[in-house]
Amino acid sequence: MGWVTAEQALDRLGTKPQTLYANVSRGRIAAKPDPADTRRSLYSSEDVERLAARQQGRRRAETVAAQAIDFGDPVLLTSISTIADGRLLYRGQDAAILSRDHDLGMVAELLWGAQRVSFATDVEQATGLGIAPAFVALGAMAGVALPTLGRSTIVLHRDGATVVGILVSALAGPGLEPVHLRLARHWQRPNAADLIRRALVLLAEHELNASTFAARVAASTGASLAATVLAGLATLSGPLHGGAAAAMRDLIAHAHRDGADQAIRSALLSGRSLPCFGHRLYPNGDARAIELAAHFALPALYAELAEVGVAAVGEQPNIDFMLAAMTSAYDLPADAPLILFALGRSVGWLAHALEQVQTGTLIRPRAHYVGPAPLD
Repeated sequence: MGWVTAEQALDRLGTKPQTLYANVSRGRIAAKPDPADTRRSLYSSEDVERLAARQQGRRRAETVAAQAIDFGDPVLLTSISTIADGRLLYRGQDAAILSRDHDLGMVAELLWGAQRVSFATDVEQATGLGIAPAFVALGAMAGVALPTLGRSTIVLHRDGATVVGILVSALAGPGLEPVHLRLARHWQRPNAADLIRRALVLLAEHELNASTFAARVAASTGASLAATVLAGLATLSGPLHGGAAAAMRDLIAHAHRDGADQAIRSALLSGRSLPCFGHRLYPNGDARAIELAAHFALPALYAELAEVGVAAVGEQPNIDFMLAAMTSAYDLPADAPLILFALGRSVGWLAHALEQVQTGTLIRPRAHYVGPAPLD
């Protein structure tokens, strides 16, 4: 058996002295007094190598897991959607093509595997319309709704339609019409109805994004579909997700004041990335943005920002840019991009919830502890 000093053992293990001593006390590493200096110890090189190899394998697994969560490798199996060759596919069908003649209810039928999905409702919201009342309405429903476990798929489809109906009522008001017509009526912009329909279809699903993962985790516990959508909505509300279009406001305000060139130059000189340009899953341009842009004229300032931005950063405007441009072009409410995201994506959240329920498994990742070592 070979022996190494404490310094050599620590260098090989990559740990603190306390951890080395803990491994000795637990019998994982043999130790003996150093004949040259009895105040010091020597450690079994074989034990150190064995433990180092084990830790290296564990670190590799932890690194893979951490990278997978951050736009890395796939972490869940799904048959709902994917991005392949620059196209967004819903169960194998191109979402851009679907957006040309489908509405949100038809997309729900496709993604859920359901028949005759309707979001019609006559429920009036006592607290008014908007994102805040939507949280209230979903919270109230989640507080009394039944869990998903042990209930048939047909019943869950019905529940899902009811949940989306409640959300639509909170954001667009009650009605029997398709969602896009109710939104256009609520916003008093009938000329925007067809573009709203296209946007809702394009936003319905986008693989395992942050809000979808949150909704899927909730669903894996057996939580009600209302609770699942509430989890998705809470995650969507963050400025790095569904609220990303709001980042365009400062850029637009700056461009109004100083011109598009100076606005983009200032943004880049500040060390920030240019908001609403590029998407890691679409190296050649966001397919959703490209499709939506083909059906309305960009306001002049947005068109100029798009041209200058592409020249400056080499990235195309993404869906958040186009939602902001659409909001400006049709004089929609400032929170229209978030509302469109919430309504469209609720269908995708529920598709993933239904798929997760079928697996019967709990999503429970492990954490890699990097805090203080035990005092002993």
